[in-house]
Amino acid sequence: MLRSRKSRRESQTGTWLPEPVVSTDAILDPEQASLLADSVGLALLVVLESLEPAERLAFVLHDMFAVPFDEIAPIVDRTPAATRQLASRARRRLRGTATTPDADLPTQRRVVDAFLTASRAGDFEALLEVLDPEVVLRVDTGPRTWLAPALLTGAIDVAEHASTHGPRFATLCEPALVNGAAGIIARTRGGVVAVVGMTVIDGRVAEIDLILDPDKLAGSTIDR
Repeated sequence: MLRSRKSRRESQTGTWLPEPVVSTDAILDPEQASLLADSVGLALLVVLESLEPAERLAFVLHDMFAVPFDEIAPIVDRTPAATRQLASRARRRLRGTATTPDADLPTQRRVVDAFLTASRAGDFEALLEVLDPEVVLRVDTGPRTWLAPALLTGAIDVAEHASTHGPRFATLCEPALVNGAAGIIARTRGGVVAVVGMTVIDGRVAEIDLILDPDKLAGSTIDR
C-alpha cells in the first residue's frame, strides 16, 4: 500500500494532502460526526506524511493501536530496539510540528470569514491582519498541472497571492466545515472545485490546505 501511494504521489506536481471530510451545514449530523470520529485533522495528517514510512508505521501501530514493538519489528525489518527508536523519533518530530486549532468554532468562523472578505476585496493589509506571520499555504493539485504554487510560507507571500487571485476566485467560495473545523469550499455550476482546510491559532490563520485534486473532491466531499 505504501509503495502504491508513493507511486501515485510521484505522478502529481503539487503538495499531497489527505482527503477531507466536508459539510456545508452549520452543525454535524450523526453520520458526519461518525466520519469525523474516525478521521484525523488535516494538519496532523500532513505531519504524519512527512515521516519516513518505517517511522510512521512504528508510531501508529504502537502509540495508536498498542501493538508491541517485537511484533512491529518484522514489519519494518528492524530489531525491536531499533523499532522503539523509530517510534520515539517520530513522537519527537510530531511534538515539534503538530498544530492544534482554536477549539472555539465561532472564533474560527469569524477568522475564516475575515480572510474570505479580505480575499474577495483584494485587501492586502486586511489579509496581513488575519494571517499568522509564519502561515503556511499548501496546494494539492493531484496529477494535473496547475498554475498555483505547491507551497507558500509567510504572511507577505500568502497575502500577495490571496489579494491577487482572491477577487476572481473568492467569489466562488462559501464557508464550510472541513474535518470539523471552519474552512471553505469553492463551487461552480458543475459542483465543488476546491476545498480549503484552515487551521486557526490564537485568532489568526496559521495553515491553509487547498485541495484541487478532482478525485479527492469527488470522493470525500459531503455536499449539502
